[in-house]
Amino acid sequence: MTVKRYHYDSHEQLRVHLADFVSASNFGRPLKTLRGLTPDEGICTAWAAEPGRFRSNPLHQMPGPNI
Repeated sequence: MTVKRYHYDSHEQLRVHLADFVSASNFGRPLKTLRGLTPDEGICTAWAAEPGRFRSNPLHQMPGPNI
């Protein structure tokens, strides 16, 4: 799990950042579902129906340095 760390020069900067974060999470729009499907399921369904709409990049199938 990656943890982001922030440095604040004053307590006021921390309060402003925290208030921005809380307001963004309260008023942010949730992801729309695609006919009841999650975004991943929607992509898989579209790919199965019309595979020609998607480009296949062979680099995406190669194992990376962390595998």
